[in-house]
Amino acid sequence: MSYLLPHLHSGWAVDQAILAEEERLVVIRFGHDWDETYTCGFRILTDMKSPGGNREYRMDEVLASVAETIKNFAVIYLVDITEVPDFNTTYELYDPSTVMFFFRNKHIMIDLGTGNNNKINWALKDKQEFIDIVETVYRGLKGTF
Repeated sequence: MSYLLPHLHSGWAVDQAILAEEERLVVIRFGHDWDETYTCGFRILTDMKSPGGNREYRMDEVLASVAETIKNFAVIYLVDITEVPDFNTTYELYDPSTVMFFFRNKHIMIDLGTGNNNKINWALKDKQEFIDIVETVYRGLKGTF
């Protein structure tokens, strides 16, 4: 599913994506495109109420499926950390999938109760949970900027 989302292929491209976006939140998934086990993510089960019931999702599938929904206030990019190792040390990118947020050239810290406020590096429960997180981060930022 990683082929459905725009990829950034250099450190310069990552910097430009973060710098160029003035109004929307920039969501970047750092990980490995080639990892078939994770497909840059984790197996995620939707709630039983959703159509199709207990369907497995992977992180990139979740990101691709919400990209259109959140396009007015967020943009999603993928970065393969093997191809672009520039940020691996700075952001401690060693997990199979790491989602980070940026706004107006600033790394956005988020408190989701895990103690690590820099990134999301665990499995999300469903697409709506990710939409809610992105929307909450964006609304919080629009109130402070």
